[in-house]
Amino acid sequence: MRPQILCISFSDIDSDSRVLRQLRLLREAGDVTTVGYGSAPAGVREHLNIDSARPSLPQTVPGVAKLALRLHKAVELRSPAEQDALKLLSGRKFDLVVANEARALPLAHAVAAGAPVWGDMHEWAPEERTQVLSWRLLVAPYMTHVCRQYLPTVSAVTTVNHSIADLYRNRFGVPVEVVRNSLPFTQLEPSPMEPGTIRLVHSGGAVPGRNLESLISAVAQLDDRFTLDFYLVEARDGGKYLRALKGLADDDSRIRFHPPVKPEELARTLNAYDVGVYQLPPATTNQRLALPNKFFDFVQARLALVFGPSIEISQLVRQHDLGWVTDDFDTESLVKTLRELTPENVQRYKHNSHAAAAVLSSTEDEKTSRAIIDRLLRASS
Repeated sequence: MRPQILCISFSDIDSDSRVLRQLRLLREAGDVTTVGYGSAPAGVREHLNIDSARPSLPQTVPGVAKLALRLHKAVELRSPAEQDALKLLSGRKFDLVVANEARALPLAHAVAAGAPVWGDMHEWAPEERTQVLSWRLLVAPYMTHVCRQYLPTVSAVTTVNHSIADLYRNRFGVPVEVVRNSLPFTQLEPSPMEPGTIRLVHSGGAVPGRNLESLISAVAQLDDRFTLDFYLVEARDGGKYLRALKGLADDDSRIRFHPPVKPEELARTLNAYDVGVYQLPPATTNQRLALPNKFFDFVQARLALVFGPSIEISQLVRQHDLGWVTDDFDTESLVKTLRELTPENVQRYKHNSHAAAAVLSSTEDEKTSRAIIDRLLRASS
């Protein structure tokens, strides 16, 4: 009988690139049950759906009061999503439980019943959304509590890069392995430039705070050589932010919005463009240390890159000579950088992305994940 594996993620799993990559490796090792929001991911044995209207953190007056009073043990497993998940998972046994992000750790431990738990923290949980005052005052201390309480008891901890791994080691005294948000190697060639055009592109979530307005504003200040295409996943705000972005770009036919594409199709879709662009101001620790999916998406698409001066991204852009790092995170700096683009230097950086695509693929990250899965399943047998 194949091992039974549970994967928990309080996200829309079928559009969560990191969790989907994780699931592909988990399916190699056993039969996988997922619990989370949205439709069933491909290939899982069973998906236990939680209504997307059911939050994974307390939002009632009593729940918020407990957060405010730092009654953190009384908050664990009390959110609507956690309550639903406990009912759905009642009586089930697993050989391995994977908790995606800190908020899933209490549930993972509650249902593991002695099975090993892999805590994939993704990013730095104690400061996930500290740009939001209510989150900083109420939720951040709870995330710190969850990490302090549960990370020392899990069998494996992973995060997206070495800078954030160091934060977990130093703050909570746990060993941490790095699994980047990298993509499998995609067999592509850089697309040829179109005469008289530089095709900018951005993909990702239409999430407030990601400074996508700056991209629109920058292109509005550039000449007609430049176009900008967006492939955006609607956030859980009912599309409000996406509609606002479309409103900002209404008068410029060079700026286009496309439906999102599946993660496995993204590199081939983006390959039709020239330059992947993103500039995220460091409002939080996670933003300051970000190494997001889109960096790896752009490389596999064989694009030249223009990024803001985030620490982890800047190192890789310069190490592999992939494009430009702006002087700062202002729109003016982005405009100045984009004006430096020529067909010749864009094409050169596209070929550099092609040269780096293998080393920046998920090969090494998959080795790390497979080793963790194998180790934990052997420990549970």
